Amino acid sequence: MPKRLLGAALTVVLGLPAAASGDMSVGTWNLEHLGWDNGKRIDLVAHIAQGADLWALTEVMDEAAVSQLESELESLTGESWSSMTSHEVGRSSYQESYSYLWRDSQVEYTKGAVVYRDPGDEFAREPYLAEFRDVETGDKVAMAAVHIVYGDSRADRTPEIRQLAEIWDWMREVYPETPRIIAGDFNLAPDHDAWQMLRDEGAAPAITSGATTLSSTDGQYANLYDNLWFDQGILDNTGSDIVEFPDLLGLSHEKSRDIVSDHAPVYITVGGAEPEFTALEGVTVDQDAVPQCIDLNDASASRLDELPQVGPARAEDIISARPFESIDGLTRIDGLGPARVEDIESSGMVCNL
Repeated sequence: MPKRLLGAALTVVLGLPAAASGDMSVGTWNLEHLGWDNGKRIDLVAHIAQGADLWALTEVMDEAAVSQLESELESLTGESWSSMTSHEVGRSSYQESYSYLWRDSQVEYTKGAVVYRDPGDEFAREPYLAEFRDVETGDKVAMAAVHIVYGDSRADRTPEIRQLAEIWDWMREVYPETPRIIAGDFNLAPDHDAWQMLRDEGAAPAITSGATTLSSTDGQYANLYDNLWFDQGILDNTGSDIVEFPDLLGLSHEKSRDIVSDHAPVYITVGGAEPEFTALEGVTVDQDAVPQCIDLNDASASRLDELPQVGPARAEDIISARPFESIDGLTRIDGLGPARVEDIESSGMVCNL
């Protein structure tokens, strides 16, 4: 059953034996507002999630949805699963949580579930950390889940990326001699210069090529934003990949973005673990069901957030700026210049005004 650990006390234990390599698969997935009333198919999410043993989830909007996902996984796999969710984090009225989700036969939570205190207020959404162990081998891994702020440009993201080097060092103190992984949606490709500080600390990205955000064109992906940065030379990384779930579920990209997520999950295997991501069989999804157009003057914040170039903060700004007489009126929103408004219009997602 779900377990919720908020701000648990951290104990630094010295003199532990060096961590070895267990046999588990670890994934991370931005589930695009998991818990909002957005038509998400939890059964399809579970079909993909069963492929890994331990997950770091971002964009969790309601802990009850994680509980639902956990129950769906138990029904699907016939195994026991557990989860825990952070408190909500975020500087503005828009806030979200992180969750860890794991297969009990393979993974066990050990200690240290805590949201980073962030003394310098460097993160818009402070990372969520915890330590886990392989049930069979006893080998441990320390996790930090993070969702880097998107902002208006890459320059808005780089300060948080550089600050991850501090998180990396802090994890060494809190989870001594335990291999570390920072997992999540970084909104920045791993080859950007801002990552150099983390690289200098011995971290490396599991995914170095390809892309994880779904474009509107089937089979095409736009950006390599989702990743797992791990202790190179310490963690026994035996494989990693992007899970192109639309192919596994037999869905178009449009439908995948509508009922699952606009991000593909990524995973890393440790030791002798093998991923178990398989094609879906025996479930029918209505591919022809087209989501209704989005009315700028009536749509909820969650619906507005589905538009390109519009995140949660801009969705709230759009609501505050109503009414709109034409789509060009979106240029009144901070950060939405003519080029970005043209992207929104060309998406065909906005109702005629």
